[in-house]
Amino acid sequence: MRRTSFARWPCSIARTMDLLGDQWTLLVLREAFHGVRRFDQFQAALGIARNTLTERLDRLTGAGLLARVRYQDRPARYEYPLTEMGRDFFPALAAIIRWGDTWLDGGAGPPALLHHLDCDHPTEAAVNCARCGVELTADRVRFEPGPGLATVEGHR
Repeated sequence: MRRTSFARWPCSIARTMDLLGDQWTLLVLREAFHGVRRFDQFQAALGIARNTLTERLDRLTGAGLLARVRYQDRPARYEYPLTEMGRDFFPALAAIIRWGDTWLDGGAGPPALLHHLDCDHPTEAAVNCARCGVELTADRVRFEPGPGLATVEGHR
């Protein structure tokens, strides 16, 4: 069965989910943020099938979140460092971590903490207004049409 593509929907959530919305892709990115760079390291950390990992690395390099850098010629082997675009995903990943720690920890507490190097304290993500600095919550924002909205029948 062919997967429905959301890549051209006029919705940033749909387009992002089209790229990142399977059970392995965010875990590959998590490992990249932990410093994993090589295929065998990703595979060992995740216990992921080779073909699945190859597909996810191809998707992430094709989209520009990871680079593919040769580190050995014979046989050809590559590293997959985060690009600027990939590093820019960190706040979203941190927000997902915060949500999971709040709602899915089963009462045990977070399985890992984010330690902020600048202030030397554990921290968590907070999504704040870029204009006034106040935390964004669902009851304090509204969605409005943006300049990238295309009129597409049946898509919101």
